[in-house]
Amino acid sequence: MKALTISDKENMILAIQDEIRRNDASRYDHRLHGVLLVAHGVTCPQVAQLLGDSHHTVVNWVQRFEAEGLAGLAEGQRTGRPSRLNDKQLAAVAAALRTTPETFGLNTQMWDGPTLSEFLNRELGVKLKVRQCQRLFRQLGFRLRKPRPQVAQADPLLQATHKKTPRPGAKSGH
Repeated sequence: MKALTISDKENMILAIQDEIRRNDASRYDHRLHGVLLVAHGVTCPQVAQLLGDSHHTVVNWVQRFEAEGLAGLAEGQRTGRPSRLNDKQLAAVAAALRTTPETFGLNTQMWDGPTLSEFLNRELGVKLKVRQCQRLFRQLGFRLRKPRPQVAQADPLLQATHKKTPRPGAKSGH
């Protein structure tokens, strides 16, 4: 019988590995298969090579399985780094975002990552980089809005006649 092959093998292996890592159940099944292979006598380095994981990862799976049984292979809690802001500080930030930065002596009219970073440093003594501040906007349910640019020395009345969005209360020409 002719051996089956997978076309574009390298890319398909990467795609399948990405799919396995996508959800908790797939990762659990992946660890089960790794431990099963070791139970059948395949060495940890061989299992690691077959499954696309490191040797140490497979060793950890086997050790957790030996110590805790199937529960040792379940998806653990991924806590990540603790937040630098406590609940009280988060509430203060959310309240501040409902006002303007000028209220806190910042030289801008709209909140953005750099402005929030400066606010946190000044008001709460917490240093967060701009990217983390941008994430904080989403975490608190805010969207980043950008002001519409105005052309210098342009007539505001003439500009208003060409805007795509009508002024509030203006009647539509249709």
